[in-house]
Amino acid sequence: MNQEPVLMVVDLRKKYGATEILKGVSLELKKGETKVIIGPSGTGKSTLLLCINRLVEPDSGKVFLEGEEITSKNAHRMRQKIGFVFQDFNLFNHLTALDNVRIGLIKVQKLPKDEATQIALEQLRKVGLADKAHLYPSQLSGGQKQRVAIARALAMRPKLILFDEPTSALDPELIGEVLSVMIDLAKSGMTMLVVTHELGFARSVADEIVFMENGVIVEQGPPSEIFTNPKVERTRQFLRRLTELYGEERR
Repeated sequence: MNQEPVLMVVDLRKKYGATEILKGVSLELKKGETKVIIGPSGTGKSTLLLCINRLVEPDSGKVFLEGEEITSKNAHRMRQKIGFVFQDFNLFNHLTALDNVRIGLIKVQKLPKDEATQIALEQLRKVGLADKAHLYPSQLSGGQKQRVAIARALAMRPKLILFDEPTSALDPELIGEVLSVMIDLAKSGMTMLVVTHELGFARSVADEIVFMENGVIVEQGPPSEIFTNPKVERTRQFLRRLTELYGEERR
């Protein structure tokens, strides 16, 4: 595996008012690596992803993409290189699945419509939705909407994709179809940073688990270590509670 990090986050800090959400978070993501962030709600996991993608500006700290500092650069240009899959899909309701996937290719990357259509249809095929290309979000299930959102991120040919609890808005029976797409992506070598409570997915796919609480990284390591022998008691308590709530092996 290439040792040059695709993503490097250095001492990222963020406050909302007087509340410090991120208290100096640093991590690296290598090419082809899947890193899963777990932790209690309100601990800064989503804010971390939003700051990496500059949808929220960090107060201090630096973010590097393939060795280039992007914290101070044009956010619009940089965002093209980092895909983002939101928990609530963020699709345009007035556009078909095909149009949702190709709009960035046409508007941002300035590709001809025919070329953008080809790329978008290929990505919809990859997520199992080629036959739904001309349907609108209101005609799709939650799982299908999220798969369209993943196809939209993939179409931009990003260096990595950030996933912010991509299954939390889904009915239990639809979660598997989204996780299946994500597992395939991980196996294909896509670089991914995933915030999730899905322990089965984390155990089977993650190269590293990061446990965050109160705006800091408490512990990180390979799934075999974090799940079976965490060094920090708080990690052990959280995983026990999460297993009680969600079950360990759901995928």
